Amino acid sequence: MMDKMILGRFIPGESWLHRLDPRAKITAVMYFIVIVFLANNWVTYALLFVFVLSLLFASRVPFMFFIKGLQPVFWLIILTLLLQVFFTQGGTTYFEWGPIHVTSLGLMNGAMIFARFVLIIFMTTLLTLTTSPIELTDGIESMLALLRYVRFPVHELALMLSIALRFIPTLMDETEKIMKAQKARGVEFSSGPIKERMKAIVPLLVPLFISAFKRAEDLAIAMEARGYRGGKGRTKFRLLSWRFSDTFLLVMMLVVTALLFWLRT
Repeated sequence: MMDKMILGRFIPGESWLHRLDPRAKITAVMYFIVIVFLANNWVTYALLFVFVLSLLFASRVPFMFFIKGLQPVFWLIILTLLLQVFFTQGGTTYFEWGPIHVTSLGLMNGAMIFARFVLIIFMTTLLTLTTSPIELTDGIESMLALLRYVRFPVHELALMLSIALRFIPTLMDETEKIMKAQKARGVEFSSGPIKERMKAIVPLLVPLFISAFKRAEDLAIAMEARGYRGGKGRTKFRLLSWRFSDTFLLVMMLVVTALLFWLRT
C-alpha cells in the first residue's frame, strides 16, 4: 500500500504540463475543484472526465500509476458512496430494510459523488506529479506575495508546505521498511483480533517518529550550515516566467466552465 502513494511524488518529464508555470497549475487545480460542483448530469461529468483524461495523456504519466494511486483512498470513496446509496431517499425505491433505503436518487447521488472524488484526486495528484516541490514553493510564495504587507510569513508558509510534500513519500517509504522489518520478526499487522493489531502498531510508530525527528534535525542543521535566515532579503535563483501556454490553460478552464453552464439541466 505504501509504495502506491502518489501524494507528494514528482515524476520528472518534458511534457507540456511539466513546463507550465506552477502558478498557472495551482490556479487551474483550485479553479477545477470549484467548477466540478457545477456538474449535475452525466453529460457534464463526461465533459469533465474527457478534459481530465486529456490532461493525464498530455502529462505522459502512465495511467495505471493514477489507478494504483487511488487505492489508499479507495475505501473512503466507497464508504461515502454507500452512505449516499443507503440513506438518500427519493425517486424509485428498489430495496428497503429498516433505515436503509436503496433508491434511484441515492444511486445517482452516490455515482456522482464517486465521480467527483475521482476527478478531484486525479487533478490534485497530477499537480504534484508534474510540479517539483521547489516549483510549488515558488508558485505558492508568488501567489501569496500581497500578504506580506500585513506581515504574514508567506515564505515560511510556502517552505513548510514544500517540506511537507517532499517528505510524504520519504516517510511512506520509511514506514514500508519498518513494517517489513517488524514482519520479519513475527509481528502481524493484517491478521488476528483488532486489539492485537492495534498493539502491533506501537512498534511501528516509535521508530517512525524517531526517524522523522532525526530527519527534521538533519534538515535544520543543513539549512543553518548553508546560511538560511528566512525569506527577508533573499534573492531568487529560479525566476518564474508566465508564457502563452499558461494563459492557454486558464482559457481552457473558462471554456470548460462555459460548456458546463450550457450543458447543465
